[in-house]
Amino acid sequence: MAERKTDKRGLGRGLSALMADVALAPDSPAPESQRLPIEQLIPNPDQPRRDFSPELLQQLADSLRSRGVLQPLIVRPHPDGGGLYQIVAGERRWRAAQIAQLHDLPVIVSDLTDAEVLEVALIENIQRADLNAIEEAASYRQLMDRFGHTQEKLAEALNKSRSHISNILRLLNLPDPVQAMLRDNTLTAGHARALITAPDPVSLARKVAERGLSVRETEAMVREQSAPKPERMPRRESSKDADTRAIESDLGAQLKMRVRIDHAGHDGGRMTISYRDLDQLDRLCQLLGGTA
Repeated sequence: MAERKTDKRGLGRGLSALMADVALAPDSPAPESQRLPIEQLIPNPDQPRRDFSPELLQQLADSLRSRGVLQPLIVRPHPDGGGLYQIVAGERRWRAAQIAQLHDLPVIVSDLTDAEVLEVALIENIQRADLNAIEEAASYRQLMDRFGHTQEKLAEALNKSRSHISNILRLLNLPDPVQAMLRDNTLTAGHARALITAPDPVSLARKVAERGLSVRETEAMVREQSAPKPERMPRRESSKDADTRAIESDLGAQLKMRVRIDHAGHDGGRMTISYRDLDQLDRLCQLLGGTA
């Protein structure tokens, strides 16, 4: 049922249209708002939004106190009955209204399924200005995984670019400690995107935060850490004495193989014989065994 309604809406007309016609039969009139006492409204326990800024709630409460609630909340009859209603969209307004000591709120009552409740809540949260990048990415991911929406469809419905949604979703590939820094605003989304390809994003993220680096400085640090390390140069043959090089040359000519001697003075040394193929290895074994 939920999938059929999602297909009908197509997420193509934005949040207001989705909320207005969700769960309504075709050609049904738009629902009218009514007022309900605040104490009859119950927040949705599955609300994907968990963090509500006290400062922003206070600002909203001041606005509601002076201007009233202009946009109705979307609610549904509470599954447990008892004359209660579960908030589908508008929990921030409900919380701020309590701070403002309002007694009732305008609501639109719709008979929504659990899946539709989650879908509307996710889309509403995405449009909040104070949503951090990880919350936004997680909401996109849920809409895609739970309801089959594509990045293109979400971009069209939410008035965002396809690249924006793609870049935000990539942040979910970061380790949990880096995501936590994004949630508490220690890092910006720009910093985090630069860290996605880093070999050790956690340590780099901490350096960025400690040093207060810009996004460009972070990108440069990631490039430096990701660059291949130069190979260690072999010891120059010219550092060997003439006698050692002569012995290498004589043995190499006799064995018809490359011979290298690393002499360490009184502490001995090492002689390396390099063979080209199995035939040379067999010949070397015969020479060392005295059977050649």
